[in-house]
Amino acid sequence: MLDEMHVLVATAGALSPAPVVEFARHLIGGTGSVTVTTVVEVPRSFLEGLEADDWHPLHDRTPPKSVDGLVEKYLQERALRITDPLRQALEAARIPCEVRVLEGADPAKAISKAADEFGADVVILGATRQIFDRDAWESVSARVMIESGRPVLVVPQTRKTVDDDADQMPFQSTDESTRSA
Repeated sequence: MLDEMHVLVATAGALSPAPVVEFARHLIGGTGSVTVTTVVEVPRSFLEGLEADDWHPLHDRTPPKSVDGLVEKYLQERALRITDPLRQALEAARIPCEVRVLEGADPAKAISKAADEFGADVVILGATRQIFDRDAWESVSARVMIESGRPVLVVPQTRKTVDDDADQMPFQSTDESTRSA
C-alpha cells in the first residue's frame, strides 16, 4: 500500500486557488493531506515600539499583555489574509487542509525547513517572477527546490485576458463607434 501523499502549499498571496485545487486533488488522491502556509516577517522593533506606546492599532479592545501577544496577533491577521483564499478553495473542493504560519525573514529557508518538519512529499509554490530567466535560480522557488531536496511544483500567476480587463472596467461606452462588430 502506498503512503499517503502530503502536499505543502506555500503562498505569498499571488498563488491562484484554482490550479492549486486541481494539482492537490491529483497529488493527494483520496487519502492525502494538504498544509497551506505562508512566511511572515514580523517587524519586531515596530511592534516593540507599539508596546511602549499607549496607541495599539493591531488589537480591538483588550491589549495583549506582551510583545509576544502582539507578534502572534500580527502573524495570525497577516497569514489569514494571505492563506484564506487557498484554504477556502480547498475546503470548497472537499480537500482537507490545515494552515500553518511560518515566521522568518528568509522565505526559502522557512519553507524548506517546514517541508522537512511536516514531512511534505511535494511543495507547491507560486511564481512571483519570470520562471525562465537568469535570475530564476535565485528565486524562492529554485532555492526551495535545492534546499528542501523535494519536488517543487511552481504555478505561474493566472494570465489576464482582454475579456478579464473588460469585466473590470467601471463603465462601458455606449458610443457606436467604439463597439466592435
